Amino acid sequence: MSFSGFPDEAFLFYEGLEADNSKTYWTRHKRVYDETVKAPMAALGEELSAEFGQVHLFRPHRDVRFAKDKSPYKTHQGAYAATAEAIGYYVQLDAAGLHAGAGLYSAQGDQLARYRQAVDEELSGVPLEKVVAGLTAAGYEIEGDRLKTRPRGVPEGHPRLGLLRYRSLHAGRRFAPEPWVHTPEVLDRVRAVWRDLTPLVEWLTVHLPAD
Repeated sequence: MSFSGFPDEAFLFYEGLEADNSKTYWTRHKRVYDETVKAPMAALGEELSAEFGQVHLFRPHRDVRFAKDKSPYKTHQGAYAATAEAIGYYVQLDAAGLHAGAGLYSAQGDQLARYRQAVDEELSGVPLEKVVAGLTAAGYEIEGDRLKTRPRGVPEGHPRLGLLRYRSLHAGRRFAPEPWVHTPEVLDRVRAVWRDLTPLVEWLTVHLPAD
């Protein structure tokens, strides 16, 4: 199917799931999930795959084995296109609207050490600093898990101390569920965000390659 937008029922489904995260609710509304959330997200991913690589949908079930919160279902539907381990593009739908972003979401193995080494070095760190500054100026939210103090061994006066504090680094933009989310305009907006964030993804992919 071609992507035509997300209907109101998709957002209402997640409002209901936030209020009643149970198997009973899920079973009763699974058709709504399949038709108004999963199918449109898959169609959106198919449209984006030609430019950004294969887009995969995350499973709706939470892994609760080691979690204090035993709620069985995620209250959002995410999809991603990976360029390397833990690096790539991301889009999410939930009750509050849409979120499109990209970057490093969870450093694996020695990726954090590689990231800090690349940020520390002038030739690689300054270009990232410029990319992040440009995205900030364009209104993107710069996010990620971040140390409150400086990493061990990093001098207090390091010119890129702010970037060195990150343990994951991604940027994105959130959209409220306005009328355009029910139309193919969603594709244009997500594509525009992903294109804007490509310099960040490319920097991360080059300096934190998969083993």
